[in-house]
Amino acid sequence: MSDCSRTLDDVKTLLRAFNDTDPQQTKKLYDSWAETYDQDLDLLNYRAPHLAVDFMDDNFPGAREEVQVLDVACGSGLVAKLMVELGFRHFVGVDCSKGMLDQAAKTGRYQDLRLALLGSDPLPAQTGVFDVVIMVGGLDAGFAPVSVVRELCHAAKPGGFVCMARGDHRGSPSEDYGKDLQRELQLMEDEGLWSPAGHKRTLRYMQDPYLSGESIQDLLPEERFLSGTVYLYQKSIQ
Repeated sequence: MSDCSRTLDDVKTLLRAFNDTDPQQTKKLYDSWAETYDQDLDLLNYRAPHLAVDFMDDNFPGAREEVQVLDVACGSGLVAKLMVELGFRHFVGVDCSKGMLDQAAKTGRYQDLRLALLGSDPLPAQTGVFDVVIMVGGLDAGFAPVSVVRELCHAAKPGGFVCMARGDHRGSPSEDYGKDLQRELQLMEDEGLWSPAGHKRTLRYMQDPYLSGESIQDLLPEERFLSGTVYLYQKSIQ
């Protein structure tokens, strides 16, 4: 149920109160957030789903209608909504939050929805099945461990694509996570598991929820946003 009285300050207060690197606490946050999640992301100018889907679509060859998509950290289904508009039809969603999966189920876009806390639970997906594996958000401290990117790769079929979007969140845990992620991505490339199909940097991934007060007034519009990156890999044929 939407709440038209909610403001950007309400959303920032919610996210600033959440300062935990425990995935169990992350799960609780998203369970409690599910009802107003979509409208809150609009308030935050959360552009990650659009950035990831558009970049993946620009680089994906062939028809979309029969493509099998695994949407990891699917949340309420924002990625599937955008992909349906581009002709994709077949989706399996995975998320740690039952509340979010309930919202995703209401959209009617997913053929299957699976509950899993990544890192604690294995990714509930068959190996080598999906034409596209996409994960928008979730690659940060307190969410999915860096090791999940190997599971994303395993789920893709040979020649399939793995698309990931990650914001440059502030603080040492997130910065350390980002360094570990870069090492893992490069290691998987060195091992021949996949090859880069492109990446895209953006200065407007989402509004920075940790900015508040008078300091915002002195910032340029771009400085009020977190930057981010969309990564696209193609799984090796062999």
